[in-house]
Amino acid sequence: MSHPSQQPTFVAVDVETTGLNPDYEAIIEVAAVVFHGEEILDEWSSLVNPQRDLPPFITRLTGITQAMVDDAPSMFSLRQKIKQRLADHIIVGHNVSFDMGFLEAERIGLGQHRVDTLTLASILVPAAGRYGLEALSQYLNLPTGSVGSSHRALEDARRTANLFMTLHREAVKLEYALLQEIVQSGRSMHWPENVFFESALRLVGRDAFGKGGRGLQQLFKPAKLTGQALAPAEEPAPLDPKILRDLFTPGGALSRQLVEFEYRPQQVEMITAVANAFNQGQHLLIEAGTGTGKSLGYLLPAAFWATQNGRRVVISTNTINLQDQLIHKDIPSLQITLPFNLQAAILKGKSNYLCTRLFQQMRHSGPNNAEEMALYARLLIWLPTTQTGDVAELSLRSPGERFLWARLNAENEACTADKCASENCPLHIARRRAEQAHLLVVNHALLLADIASDNRVLPEYRDLIIDEAHHLEGAVTNGLSFRADKPFLEGLLDECTRPRAGLLADVQGRLRAAVPGEVSQMVDGQVDALREQAMLAKVRLDEFYETVAYFLRDHFNSRSQYAQQLRLIPAVRQQPSFEEILLAWENLHKPVTLLSRGIDKLASALADIIDGYGVEDGEDLRLTLMAHGRHLEESRAQIDQALAKPEASMIYWLEQFKDRVSLHAAPLDVGPLVEKHIFNTKETVVLTSATLRTAAPGSNDGATFDYLRQRLRAGHAEEAAVGSPFNYPQSTLVYLPTDISEPNQPGYQRYVEQAIIDLATALGGRTMVLFTSFSQLSATAKAIEQPLQQADIILLAQLEGSSRQQLLQQFKADGARAVLLGTRSFWEGVDVPGAALQAVVITKFPFDVPSDPIFAARSELFASPFFEYSIPEAALRFRQGFGRLIRRQSDEGIVLILDKRILTKRYGQAFLDALPECTVLRQRIDRVGELAVRWLNREKG
Repeated sequence: MSHPSQQPTFVAVDVETTGLNPDYEAIIEVAAVVFHGEEILDEWSSLVNPQRDLPPFITRLTGITQAMVDDAPSMFSLRQKIKQRLADHIIVGHNVSFDMGFLEAERIGLGQHRVDTLTLASILVPAAGRYGLEALSQYLNLPTGSVGSSHRALEDARRTANLFMTLHREAVKLEYALLQEIVQSGRSMHWPENVFFESALRLVGRDAFGKGGRGLQQLFKPAKLTGQALAPAEEPAPLDPKILRDLFTPGGALSRQLVEFEYRPQQVEMITAVANAFNQGQHLLIEAGTGTGKSLGYLLPAAFWATQNGRRVVISTNTINLQDQLIHKDIPSLQITLPFNLQAAILKGKSNYLCTRLFQQMRHSGPNNAEEMALYARLLIWLPTTQTGDVAELSLRSPGERFLWARLNAENEACTADKCASENCPLHIARRRAEQAHLLVVNHALLLADIASDNRVLPEYRDLIIDEAHHLEGAVTNGLSFRADKPFLEGLLDECTRPRAGLLADVQGRLRAAVPGEVSQMVDGQVDALREQAMLAKVRLDEFYETVAYFLRDHFNSRSQYAQQLRLIPAVRQQPSFEEILLAWENLHKPVTLLSRGIDKLASALADIIDGYGVEDGEDLRLTLMAHGRHLEESRAQIDQALAKPEASMIYWLEQFKDRVSLHAAPLDVGPLVEKHIFNTKETVVLTSATLRTAAPGSNDGATFDYLRQRLRAGHAEEAAVGSPFNYPQSTLVYLPTDISEPNQPGYQRYVEQAIIDLATALGGRTMVLFTSFSQLSATAKAIEQPLQQADIILLAQLEGSSRQQLLQQFKADGARAVLLGTRSFWEGVDVPGAALQAVVITKFPFDVPSDPIFAARSELFASPFFEYSIPEAALRFRQGFGRLIRRQSDEGIVLILDKRILTKRYGQAFLDALPECTVLRQRIDRVGELAVRWLNREKG
């Protein structure tokens, strides 16, 4: 083994720049930290004169001013000093290609070996979730430098060196055989990060004499399953609501065992309603206001009902966040308080789970490129530590990694119960856990997949709770929708046309090594014919999408930066140019049909060959081939229906985004599907959310469930509305400006910008602004950035390439004086309790875009689409946006509504009625800052 002194010397580099592109931007600061092992050998940094003006946001980000760089040396004069530090060391950087891109533009470090700590961190600490240098430093408790030192070159180079050393210490803890396998695989493809693992292997090797030959055994080692499948009682015993209520009374079991327990009468009311639904086999719509403790409100009766009757209750959510909250926080909290053993599990779609058998096959063949190598190493290290095999525990950072995961996950037809059970395949472990669970947490997509497969996805159940039920219609729509673009179809055809790496090539290669020449030649003949059809189909595919693009030129603005849709209504189909699309599809349809049929025939022929000659992994190959043929046939049938044989129950449209054209289909009305597959098949169904009711314009009935009942065919369901425990009149001021323009009228945008500046300046940031379009958000961000900067307020905007999670993290940071601008994804599911958020600004009512094909088609089902469909939909989203402000009993603040239609249109009252009773103030917009501060500083009664 090599002596430790043979360990290489590394140099961590970092540059600060005027922008992102080295072809147009310049370096303003550069730093290098040279280190060997754990010892820092040298540190050096210098400001650089970029010979241009600094953008204001760069000064704000780095603290580097124009005056600082004007007196700095030029990059040319620093070249020799930088080269001396780099020497022949191995360069280390966090996202190293960015830093080296700028240095190489200056002819520095060309061709020099470099290692990326971003790649290393994704392999060794996949649970970190966020991989920015600062976020990783916090996650790993590394020294974070002085306040304000982030985005300065020397401090970031130090952080990078520290991160490298920390990751190296983690690597040295790995098994010798595991490190050896990573190094051997990486060496075969000259993987840049291999030098890091070779260094770790040398250190581990000193204490691993004699271990090199034993290799790695089974990697995935889940805990042994000890439970049993449920045995439902023939006659379920009813719940006693009083026993459940007593658990929640002050001094009850929950208050004694849960530190954060807070008695809420509304929660007890919900528990009673859900318990009665179980007892009577009811279908129940229950709205539970923010702060009710909704999750515990249904979990407690579900837990008692399931355990005492040996039944399974399925709980479906729309978001991963709520799934994680239920399985990792709410249910464990409940389990420690209950006097019985409650089994709970989470089940996700097949594509979320690694197939360990397919991964074992990959270990024989090895990864094909650097992206695959990074994920391969991550999987090797992760598998011995995971109990689930769930991709949520990993971080898929690139298209290449996602593509490899698609080949290895349990969606693959080769991952079957018969073959994978003995391999402890994570999907089958998860399904066995689900079979033993009293409470099974799924998402809406999996719930719908179970319905679509005639209940072959989930274990049998009769009781269902749907949380975030206001998303159920959208989830059903998405689950039953279809999309076909050129890259998608090309991907299917490429598997047949690629001569060396495709599916058909794999068939040929496997058989040549295992069967007599005459058998192999017979299969080669079939494959050649299929490849010929696939090549013809690719030619026809190009012609088809060129024809569609040409057709759309008459309908779309070619310069639009947004997606444009054209609904395929009869008037469009009757246009003479649409006949060209049908003709192009007929030309494509023929070779695709012959190809899918030919694949079926080849799969049938393989069955006999595999049995007769014992082809290694032959059955996996046959199943994959059959699945590919099925995907091809399903795509052909759906496109044929959309273009040539449309059904009245579906919505069809063409879409163009930049230069990509796609064909879409979605169900027109999901209510009958929900009624048939959920309400008519389950005994107890509870639909709950904080926003299920809407107020009809002009009605004096207040908010009702009528709209939801109609959309989901839930006319028979019982209903209950549980109020919020929050004191909204005392905590929330709704500010309605009286003197602004309506949206789309002159001056409106100027009022929006000034109102945000005035309010945020008065509050010292702490403001979230909700938009309905990226274009308005972008225009607003550009206009208010400078005034906010002058007030020492940070602007955080959901612009292209920004991370929602990262924006929220920055906004919540202690002491942050920030304004956050967000679009639709920020209207719900965002939780910023406390003083970090004291104002929510709603710029416009969140109406759907009238031209959206699904919205337009469904509008036609109503006599008065605007009042019966548009307003209720917008009011539900409006309530979600309002709900971002008050998240805890102690929260207070202002909701500023900048859509004057709330005062000027007769439907405006429906939006006000959708909100809880608050303090409402109608005033001039120029007083918003003054009156907001006065409200927050008032004497509390």
